[in-house]
Amino acid sequence: MLGTLSDTLWILVLAIVVLFAFFVALGAVSPGEVAGLSLGIVALALLWIAHAWWDARRRGGRRDVETIRARERRGF
Repeated sequence: MLGTLSDTLWILVLAIVVLFAFFVALGAVSPGEVAGLSLGIVALALLWIAHAWWDARRRGGRRDVETIRARERRGF
């Protein structure tokens, strides 16, 4: 259950970063006007990148067994 909560947290962090980028691209928010919020979003983005890098390194070469079975069943 803790793993699911952790994954959910990181998905929410990514969603917040993407939502802010969307509003900036839309022109609804100017990053200069909300400098504190912009710095917070940059910090969240850096935390998410660090987490994704660490998770990829920690996971190593482990692959999902179900995916391997599905490929074998299809002949790939």
